Amino acid sequence: MTQIEAVARGKPEPVISGPSQADGIARFALRAKYDDLTAERRERLKVSILDAVACAINALGAPPIEACRAQADELGGPGGRCTLVGGGRANPVYAAFYNTALIRYVDFMDSYLARGGLCHPSDNTGAILAAGEHADLSGKDFLTALAVAYQVEAQLTASVPFMAHGFDLTTQLSYSLAAGLSKALGLDDQKTAAALGICGDFIPLLVARTTPISQWKGLSSSHLALGCFHGVLLASRGVTGPRYVVEGTDGLAQALGEQIRIDWDCVKLDAFDRLALKSYNTAVPGQASIHCMLELRNAHAIDPAQVESIENDAFQDAYDFMGGGRFGPKTDVHTKEQADHSLPYLLAVALLDGSVQPAQLAPERIAKPDVQKLLRKVQVRPDEGFTTRYPSETPSRITVRLTSGKSYTHEVNDYPGFATRPFTWDEIVAKLDDLAADRADEGLRKEIAAAVRSLESIRVKDLMNLLDRVD
Repeated sequence: MTQIEAVARGKPEPVISGPSQADGIARFALRAKYDDLTAERRERLKVSILDAVACAINALGAPPIEACRAQADELGGPGGRCTLVGGGRANPVYAAFYNTALIRYVDFMDSYLARGGLCHPSDNTGAILAAGEHADLSGKDFLTALAVAYQVEAQLTASVPFMAHGFDLTTQLSYSLAAGLSKALGLDDQKTAAALGICGDFIPLLVARTTPISQWKGLSSSHLALGCFHGVLLASRGVTGPRYVVEGTDGLAQALGEQIRIDWDCVKLDAFDRLALKSYNTAVPGQASIHCMLELRNAHAIDPAQVESIENDAFQDAYDFMGGGRFGPKTDVHTKEQADHSLPYLLAVALLDGSVQPAQLAPERIAKPDVQKLLRKVQVRPDEGFTTRYPSETPSRITVRLTSGKSYTHEVNDYPGFATRPFTWDEIVAKLDDLAADRADEGLRKEIAAAVRSLESIRVKDLMNLLDRVD
């Protein structure tokens, strides 16, 4: 087992001598090998990669994405050597920025859940793809670098409750991107540690997730990808960073008021055992609640016009993120960003439409009177018993009460795509077909899926050439 100590002690004493956490992460990144991944974990990683590709294709054309594309076209250099999903090229820094924005924006990507926080490891994928194409990596080397990034982000998420202290869930991403990019670009231990020091100086705030939610919620990780790739390239040229960025004077640990002591020599590439993918187009804490509502709807002929109230008992993080708890009220819903983080909206539209996919987050659907009226009848409550079972389970209970006096109740422990019910390869291919059908024909989708499935036998540029053909 990994040896972790992260105990709140006010403002911990700084460490200014001996090996640092950055040194430890650098050693971990350098020693990681493709063969350290079991066959099952390789499969889970490939499923996540194809999931990320599906999300990226679906995001093409969204207004914030168009703004990112205009930025990449203007500043990324038309003669760049890295592919932009959907066609075009840019330098690796702006390819990392744009492709990360595509993967993250629709909020349909993978997650890693821990007590006190979560992260989206696929936030690493766009940047590592850009590095892989820039360095002409083999598929095996790309998988290894991405696995390093996934593990570093998950390890930090499991170790420290970043969000409890007001730091965004992308704080860990600064370190994982530094580690994964350094691995992909072949940096030595000293330059990798320098890259970690440079990138670890990027500290995003949790305000990006709180009410009122803006479009920045879906783009902040792409901003980190741009900055971290730039920082790693500087480290590759010999620029040094703060060695004790985590535990030093006024470093991350002091800002958090937490000791952060991870024995990176004991860390393994095993984060994939706890990856969760999404069945529904919403934030991950709400997946089980939506699944519960859809099962209840399928079991009973409920007329939404006769609904008096909908009650959702959920674990604390679901309530805080999406139910009106710590992150603010969730009944004033007019945009995609507000809708995909509002359990009142999502449960209402699930009952009305029998689905929560990108179509349910379209502006014209959000504005309709039926869902706007029904969402105000939804009450979300934290359940202490459910909270104790999280994150091993994601319990949720829905009770629908009708004006006739009749009521229906249903309870679930998880949802399809959760770590205990991982997607099969066929299921993730079906998700690709659903999300990418408007932009890639059946033949191209099959080629993309086959390329991801056989990454060991191709190069990164071969996959990117396929994504260049998406329109």
